[in-house]
Amino acid sequence: MCGIVGYIGKRDVAPLLLEGLARLEYRGYDSAGMVITSPKATGLKMVKAKGRVRDLEARVPKRFSGTTGIAHTRWATHGAPSDVNSHPHLDPENKVAVVHNGIVDNAQELRAKLEADGVVFASETDTEVITHLVARSQADTLEEKVREALKVIEGTYGIAVMHADFNDRIVVARNGSPVILGIGEKEMLVASDVAALIAHTRQVVTLDDGEMATLKADDFRTYTTSGASTTATPETVEWEAASYDMGGHDTFMHKEISEQPDAVDRVLRGRIDDRFSTVHLGGLNLDAREARTIRRIKILGCGTSYHAGLIGAGLIESLARIPADAEPASEFRYRNPVVDPDTLYIAVSQSGETYDVLAAVQELKRKGARVLGVVNVVGSAIAREADGGVYVHAGPEVCVVSTKCFTNTVTAFALLALHLGRIRDLSVTDGKRIIEGLRKLPAQIQEILETEDEIKKIAAEYAGAQSMMFIGRVRGYPVALEASLKLKEISYIHAEAYPASELKHGPLALIEPALPTVAIVPDDDLLEKNRAALEEIKARSGRILAVAHQPQAKADHTIVVPKNEDELDPILMGIPLQLLAYHTALAMGRDIDKPRNLAKSVTVE
Repeated sequence: MCGIVGYIGKRDVAPLLLEGLARLEYRGYDSAGMVITSPKATGLKMVKAKGRVRDLEARVPKRFSGTTGIAHTRWATHGAPSDVNSHPHLDPENKVAVVHNGIVDNAQELRAKLEADGVVFASETDTEVITHLVARSQADTLEEKVREALKVIEGTYGIAVMHADFNDRIVVARNGSPVILGIGEKEMLVASDVAALIAHTRQVVTLDDGEMATLKADDFRTYTTSGASTTATPETVEWEAASYDMGGHDTFMHKEISEQPDAVDRVLRGRIDDRFSTVHLGGLNLDAREARTIRRIKILGCGTSYHAGLIGAGLIESLARIPADAEPASEFRYRNPVVDPDTLYIAVSQSGETYDVLAAVQELKRKGARVLGVVNVVGSAIAREADGGVYVHAGPEVCVVSTKCFTNTVTAFALLALHLGRIRDLSVTDGKRIIEGLRKLPAQIQEILETEDEIKKIAAEYAGAQSMMFIGRVRGYPVALEASLKLKEISYIHAEAYPASELKHGPLALIEPALPTVAIVPDDDLLEKNRAALEEIKARSGRILAVAHQPQAKADHTIVVPKNEDELDPILMGIPLQLLAYHTALAMGRDIDKPRNLAKSVTVE
């Protein structure tokens, strides 16, 4: 996982590359580097540094100018973070430079063959293999040199390649890892994310797997790895550069939490049909007759997307009365699953590029399954692979941990569940009830955000905990899972989530004053059951923080949230727990937007 950015044109390239890397740093931030040249140059100039982009910037020499370059910010897979393991990687003659996102599965085998031929490796990375393969090729063009190298590569890659003998071009290729071209006026750009492009152009071309491109200052062309020409039509990116700025907030996470009322309004906008008490989801490519043949729904996602899928499965079962469940895509793809023709599969991914989810989609498509995507990024790999789907319209999310995209994804599942329910047996009355609840969400989220000062005080009391437990029952359990994940991701406090009904089956052994419990206690038909769980914890001297619709007598603290319809309450109950995680991490001095060992878009296994 990493960020790639490249440029060819007339402008001084180093400042532009540094700006692009800064916008991509959420994709990887243990090291960074860049290589530049120009049409009149006789070779390549490189600078690399372990650490953040600011560390790279501090190392850039005063005289480091050029008009063509590629750059990279890294999240380590092969080889520890270091100067030498940083990208780009050059061959010994300093003619070929490569930046790479992905994993070369047969790197060790290729490395052994190259070493047997006398090649000396400078780094521990798999990427350096690609560099040597390109450099040793006897082909006449850079395109052919790259193509020959890719013929023996197994695995995933998004790469950009420069060559000192072909300094009028950059060659890029994609297989399983995003590569996006930015089409400018007598200049061309490339990146692994539109975040690095939109300050310069909103016209983009997204490469497909097995596709390559040659970028020159005034032109580009696309073709397959076998050399056949392809047709590339630029699309206009709807997001703007300002979307990637903090907008007066101290962190992107805080900004993105605060954006949720507007984000939820966007996912609802234009989709509600009051006449028939349903919603319009035109991108599903699933008509009513086909929808009625669905016998089961399987939702696949990873991390936060998996938790959103768990809530989505509950919504679908409750409103549409279709058996539904969610499973981590990372497990599903390895267990040789039985693919039922009557099952609808839904792939969930914020980036639309999550490798484990994409691989599951590709396996399902190979077996003839119908797959829908629930993603945030228009034109992403999963969106293109799926038969149809729903965009969640959360807008760009820069913080590594997801907040507004999680909320919008769950809201999108509520829309999908209502749509399927009204096709089947959900009454007009219940349809109206859910629509009224959906319309209340933005204002209710804003109401919760206005209690931030109170939540900040509560977080200060729990910031010293070594471990925390989160519990919830039925609809509340996925909320507990997601809240537990948020806390551990950015505060590094160990946290576990359990169904409240499972306390007596083991977890009660952990309860003591030093282990706080966060309990999800909605005001629904399970309220008394949840209160009984609080009694069990309090009887063992456990501290309790309840998230509830009314104060809980047995809780040491209660965060009160507004009541919506029972089915939609999980959307609201997750919001204060995002703020709890944020302020706990803030009190502990953590790097909130860039937590250790994590990166935003997981495009490797």
